[in-house]
Amino acid sequence: MSLEDTDNLTIFTPTDKGKAELKSGSTKLSTVALELMVMFDGKSPMSVIVKRVTGARPGEISDAVAVLLRDKLIDILRPGKTPDADLGSFFEVPVDALPESVPAEFREEAEKGLLSLERTGYYIGVAQQAAAKRAPNNGSKYSILLIDDNVQFVAAVKMLLKLEGYEPHVAGSREEIVAALRSSPLPDAILLDVGLPGADGFDILARVRQHPTLRAIPVIMLTALSSRKDVLRGLSGGANGYITKPFEHDALVKSLRAVLGLTG
Repeated sequence: MSLEDTDNLTIFTPTDKGKAELKSGSTKLSTVALELMVMFDGKSPMSVIVKRVTGARPGEISDAVAVLLRDKLIDILRPGKTPDADLGSFFEVPVDALPESVPAEFREEAEKGLLSLERTGYYIGVAQQAAAKRAPNNGSKYSILLIDDNVQFVAAVKMLLKLEGYEPHVAGSREEIVAALRSSPLPDAILLDVGLPGADGFDILARVRQHPTLRAIPVIMLTALSSRKDVLRGLSGGANGYITKPFEHDALVKSLRAVLGLTG
């Protein structure tokens, strides 16, 4: 990751882990990384931050940002105009596999999710809902990327999204997915099917969550899979919501509003 890959309009913010690191007075961070941590306020774009960093070369700043993202000490609050350039190998680069032993908290969430799925047909991870309203990346209308290859289903969902005031985009193949994630501005949320030609939705979820530029995008699984194993895999993989097909339109509307911080 370089400063060229990180658009000057990109805004970073410390995560809860990062805030705790600052409060603890940790000396593990380099001087540049520590200075950046203090300046990343969730408001100032990268172009302003770079000017404030004292005595550091662009390469040092890039390396520090990469380390902070890798260690989950900062997050991307609002991507700039250009996503991370390294998307050509999105499907080829190996991603970290989920550990076989899933933490108890996710197992509990999966049980809640299954109960919710049985009652309503959808589930939203309450702990992962947006704490505050997200601003649209294009400045006006929320853009939703639907990753699905079922033509009839896609047509119906696109119509629903348009009626609700969203701007829908569709990707059904590996090439279309990469092109959509490389576009500018980035989507505000992703609706993700599991069974795709030449791709697996859970694998895509893992790749999005481990990508420095894409990881902050809310992802809602939109799939016919509803077993305990599938729900657990989605939640532990970082999905913000889980909706089973077929579903009530209101379920999708509520889920999108939740992950975009438009409720509460």
